[in-house]
Amino acid sequence: MSFETAIYQWQQGERRLAAAPADRARLQEHVTAALVAELRRRLGGRFYSAELVELYDGGTAWCLQVAMKVAPEEPWAWEAGVVVDAAFARYLREAADYAGGRREIRA
Repeated sequence: MSFETAIYQWQQGERRLAAAPADRARLQEHVTAALVAELRRRLGGRFYSAELVELYDGGTAWCLQVAMKVAPEEPWAWEAGVVVDAAFARYLREAADYAGGRREIRA
């Protein structure tokens, strides 16, 4: 998967999360935060956007397990196109090669 495709999907997830009805937004934010914490655990300290794309492209089934643990009785809070994509979008901002809303390409 290309960086451009991944970031588009992730940004769409952030938009969906921002547009969530108020009665659902709080729990979806909580699930998203748990997923960001798991991304931090999996990728560790310094990481690059390509590593995040590779992790996403390799499959996100593990995200469902995290979401189910956080909100076991609320399957609507597990929607990958919202919480998973929003979590990846948020964690991207911490990538070593990502600044000002874009990826830095070094020659």
